[in-house]
Amino acid sequence: MQPIHIADYPQLSKITWNRTDATTIDEREAFALYEANWRFVDVDAMPAHEKLLIEHLKQEVGKGVMYV
Repeated sequence: MQPIHIADYPQLSKITWNRTDATTIDEREAFALYEANWRFVDVDAMPAHEKLLIEHLKQEVGKGVMYV
């Protein structure tokens, strides 16, 4: 699993407002954060690379399922 830099993903940065952008988290934590806070994620404003990250997390961590 690769470390994820919060600052590289605008919507992740938005839902982790209480952490610095310099923070690095693991894939499991990122997936859990997206799932738990999906109602605050603006999919229309999400860049393509962040959508790819979410799809990757869904496949690898969520085993193809994301409860949102």
